[in-house]
Amino acid sequence: MGEASRAEGGGEIAFRPDAPLILDSGARIEGLALAYRTFGALDPDRSNAILVCHALTLDQHLAGRHPATGRPGWWSSLVGPGLPMDPARHFIIGTNVVGGCMGSTGPSSIDPGTGRPYGLTFPVVTIADMVRAQERLVTALGIERLLAVVGGSMGGMQALQWAVSYPERLFAAVCIAGAARHSAQNIALHEVGRQAIMADPDWRGGNYAAEGARPEKGLAVARMAAHITYLSEAALQRKFGRELQRDGLSWGFDADFQVESYLRHQGASFVDRFDANSYLYITRAMDYFDLSAGRAGGLAEAFAAARDVRFCVIAFTSDWLYPTAESRAVVRALNAAGARASFVEIDTDKGHDAFLLDEPVLRAAVGGFLDSAALARGRA
Repeated sequence: MGEASRAEGGGEIAFRPDAPLILDSGARIEGLALAYRTFGALDPDRSNAILVCHALTLDQHLAGRHPATGRPGWWSSLVGPGLPMDPARHFIIGTNVVGGCMGSTGPSSIDPGTGRPYGLTFPVVTIADMVRAQERLVTALGIERLLAVVGGSMGGMQALQWAVSYPERLFAAVCIAGAARHSAQNIALHEVGRQAIMADPDWRGGNYAAEGARPEKGLAVARMAAHITYLSEAALQRKFGRELQRDGLSWGFDADFQVESYLRHQGASFVDRFDANSYLYITRAMDYFDLSAGRAGGLAEAFAAARDVRFCVIAFTSDWLYPTAESRAVVRALNAAGARASFVEIDTDKGHDAFLLDEPVLRAAVGGFLDSAALARGRA
């Protein structure tokens, strides 16, 4: 099954299973590496493990100091002392998804068969493939059943996929600002970003790494377009309005408005920490995600085997990327399947990114649900 050990104090380890990972496409990844970090310690009965799944452009560094940016981990609002996921009480695992670029095998990794970066020869992966690799890691860590799988956005999709693929391996699932399938609008928005990357001359047909180039402009534009979807109109108006960068207009195409400068900064900083081909592959994995696909009974049939899993589904009123209606559809399907489901809609104008921000109601909802799950598991 490969080697894996606990990373005391939140260190990083690359897990390498012995057997290849067989993908939904039928392709296989030899020599798979899955980068992960852990926080806290396993209880003697190994009942306190929580797997945290990340969103599109995030990674395993959910707490502590991020090695690439030097900034605090991306979920410092929910993971840490006294917070819902507390290393003093929980053994918290964060992984970088297959196809990522922070230590897990992805398109920027070296293909052992050629000695060159995979580029577009890397096989297309799915959310189910990501979860399949994570399940191997959890097994290698000696954890028979997770207390919970928790994630926001794409991480929420992984949490739902865990419940569908491995219902016997988790007690609870928390899906925040997620959905059971990618909508036509989501797919369209992702395609704009992918086309921006592939239109950059330095993309080189996906072989930029081998040729010493980087499609920075295309990736920056993709990030700018995506970042708009993470915010709400109210948040943009409150933060920037029509404020100018300087006195007067440039009468040209410099960043006259503060919101333009903000987006350019987001794009420029993103290219320093993310791989363009990984962006293509991960967005495609999200586009392919549809838990009801191929099931005559739809989404309720998908959740039929997960009746013993406790679910918490959380949405935000101003999230137009994954609107509340998507979360309600998940809850209705869970109810139809006979599963236990809690639903919370949080009133906020911060948009989709609210799951990453300091939202007291979110903190209370996640903390209360995880506490009740731990109590229920203790009584089981």
